[in-house]
Amino acid sequence: MTGTPIRLLVADDHPVVRAGLRAVLETEPGLLVVAEAATAEAAVARAAEGDIDVVLMDLQFGTGMNGAEATAAITARPGAPRVLIVTTYDTDADTLPAIEAGATGYLLKDAPPEDLAAAVRTAAAGRTTLAPTVADRLMNRMRRPALALTRREIEVLTLVADGLSNRAIADRLHLTEGTVKSHLARSYTKLGVDSRTSAVATATGLGLIRR
Repeated sequence: MTGTPIRLLVADDHPVVRAGLRAVLETEPGLLVVAEAATAEAAVARAAEGDIDVVLMDLQFGTGMNGAEATAAITARPGAPRVLIVTTYDTDADTLPAIEAGATGYLLKDAPPEDLAAAVRTAAAGRTTLAPTVADRLMNRMRRPALALTRREIEVLTLVADGLSNRAIADRLHLTEGTVKSHLARSYTKLGVDSRTSAVATATGLGLIRR
């Protein structure tokens, strides 16, 4: 194999997942895993060192910064590596923040090894790869804009689903209680419902929030 390999950083809080991704990727010609990170913060710091071409980023890290936040921090730097999200989550609540944060691609962990390798190469070239379910969801948002909840509306409904009151949601998101109520009212209109319970059930059924 000639040429410079694509240098990879694998960011995931599960050691078994990191080992599995490394094992798959290192069998591929031209791909080299040069580092791993167990936290999003560590991924941001390692990516800033300048020798990484593509970061494979999980979305959920337990505590601290999440994958979308880390993606935003990584891609904000000049000459930043590409970020390929590799996760188990495919709802709008997960995909939209990651894509808005600057992720080049979005793949699910059950993707075949050859798809993972192809997505890495595509990301390194600056092109986008989306898991089929994610691509379908984004297309549906374009076709049915009336049902497209904003990122903030999704955040509010997700916290409603977690059982938080309007006041608790306002505190969590640093909003006023009136603003939370406004977001809920708009969500009700878009979803064609008239209660918190119905909103959560409908949004879950549409794949807009994760339960």
